[in-house]
Amino acid sequence: MTTRGPTNRAVARVGSGRIGTFWLAGAAGLLLLGFAQFSCRRPSPEVVTLTFLDPERLYDLGQRQLITDTALKDFTRETGIQVNHLPTPETNTGQLALARKLLGEGTATVDVYGFDTIWSGMLSDYVVDLKPYFSAALPSQDPEVLANFLFQGKLVAMPYHENVGVLYYRTDLLHRYGYTAPPKTWDELEKMALRIQTGERARGDKDFWGYVWPGTDGEGLTCQGVEWQVDEGGGSIVEPDKRISVNNPGAIRAWERARHWVGWISPPTVVSYEEWDASNSFWVAGRAAFMRGWADYFLGHPPDVPFRDQAGVTSLPGGKVARVAALGGSGLAVSRSSAHRAEAIRLVEFLTRREAQIQAVHAHMRPAGGPEPHELPAILVRDYPQLARPGEIAGGNEVSRPSLVTGPKYDDVDQAYLRALHSVLTGKSRAQEAAAALEKELVRITGFAAEKKETKLPGNN
Repeated sequence: MTTRGPTNRAVARVGSGRIGTFWLAGAAGLLLLGFAQFSCRRPSPEVVTLTFLDPERLYDLGQRQLITDTALKDFTRETGIQVNHLPTPETNTGQLALARKLLGEGTATVDVYGFDTIWSGMLSDYVVDLKPYFSAALPSQDPEVLANFLFQGKLVAMPYHENVGVLYYRTDLLHRYGYTAPPKTWDELEKMALRIQTGERARGDKDFWGYVWPGTDGEGLTCQGVEWQVDEGGGSIVEPDKRISVNNPGAIRAWERARHWVGWISPPTVVSYEEWDASNSFWVAGRAAFMRGWADYFLGHPPDVPFRDQAGVTSLPGGKVARVAALGGSGLAVSRSSAHRAEAIRLVEFLTRREAQIQAVHAHMRPAGGPEPHELPAILVRDYPQLARPGEIAGGNEVSRPSLVTGPKYDDVDQAYLRALHSVLTGKSRAQEAAAALEKELVRITGFAAEKKETKLPGNN
């Protein structure tokens, strides 16, 4: 997913996470109308105007949006090429559906697409292979981020904004209850969350919860499901060698743990939380001790929210086997149907170069205010070494969703996984039965084999 944290203001929920055929057609129609209206304002036939369909354009992202707008103005000033910068639907599901529709129809009016890290295998046939144009820049890219945009030898998109899951916590509340550091394991988080929750409710805040997270059946839940499973040795849904890994003790244990949180240290309604709901509960209302979120631009551009100076950020807790966080972010892709391919590639080069320059500056700066960093994920320590304390080791490692190994079938795999996991979280299914049924469905969707089950011979322990 194109993953984000909260904006620099309180944000209400905008969408439901699903789009219908009628809505999609309407959205595409409005975008095309926007293209046409913008075209009518062109100063002369000789001026090239590119259309950049950007999932991040919809949100008020404060400093990030200002940086992007400034970069586009600088690009126009330097090249004379105009850029029509347009938003997309809110959810990853909606963004993917719209991109798939426009690319599949060969719409020439969209030149550059903001590409989620999980889209490469699904949309690679519709975009330009950027490898010949960016071969000199590839060695400087983070290998794990770059890998998500390489599909069957083709550079589907150029990495633009990387992201990773993190745990935000209230530093003031940890100190109040005698904790000197945030939790490193899920067991520790449960104990700390329950103690703080009980204490805050005794102080009068009856709506206070220990841990909030986006539990609705959207891409954010897939990210968390992969994190929970890998932490417990339960695999990452589909392994690189094409084994289905969901029906095993580790995955089942991880699902059962998350189900236990609902109504205990997390609100009963957490199973319907979007990213914004969790963010508003933690950052704006101040009614949660811990929150699962995204690093996004918090480290470089702290949000202007009430509790930003009473918060810390660290790696997500780990389980019995590992401590990981889902890798997210976006890249920039060029449509094969673009009428201005050379100019579109030039825009991608300009934006990614500008982003690299900004990151290089931030790598040697410690932001004033905002969340206090503690044992950040390894990818953030690599990018922002100044945020690590002297002698402090990195926290968790990053893990990718199985979008490359499943290729064009990832969306079907994803939806099947979400249905199964969400049914467990809502209490509609038991984890063991849901995992067994999901395994059969994923074998049917992908044609891959299920992981081999360990069998014990009579008399063996």
